[in-house]
Amino acid sequence: MSDWPHAPAHKLDAQGTYIVTAATLYKRHHFRSDQHLTQLQNELFRNARQYGWMLQAWAVFSNHYHFVGVSPNNPDNLPQMIRDFHAGTAEQVNALDKTPGRQVWHNYWDTQITNQRSYLARLKYVHQNPVKHGLAEAATQYRWCSASWFEKHASPAFQKTVDSFKIDRVKVLDEFEPL
Repeated sequence: MSDWPHAPAHKLDAQGTYIVTAATLYKRHHFRSDQHLTQLQNELFRNARQYGWMLQAWAVFSNHYHFVGVSPNNPDNLPQMIRDFHAGTAEQVNALDKTPGRQVWHNYWDTQITNQRSYLARLKYVHQNPVKHGLAEAATQYRWCSASWFEKHASPAFQKTVDSFKIDRVKVLDEFEPL
């Protein structure tokens, strides 16, 4: 008899686009201040660059985050990228909170996005996540997500395409109540 899996399986066998969600331990709000959120977002950018992942959408919150990213040629480095990201951000937030050694992160979940419609719906989902959680009336008002970046850099036609997708049936682990 095999052991019960305590973590989701990470099947990274093909180059492509992935959606990633991660949660803090017990959904605790470790990243509750502007400073915490800014550091979290900056570290996400730094780690993605370092490991060759091209972020397409992101949203970071007090107790979880989501991103859509295009992998490098070999996506096998995602677990190491997440480990380094979680270790670095845990060390930073624990230093700010004067709580050395506290466990901050619980786990992460990744799914390869294999079709265009799914990709477009998940882009919109991640961009609109601050609105879903009641943190902003318009996603572009929330500083720690990609909605305003997308509005400035994507073509109007692409924005219109992404905005046309319904996201009420998108299945993403997101049972969090951020501050």
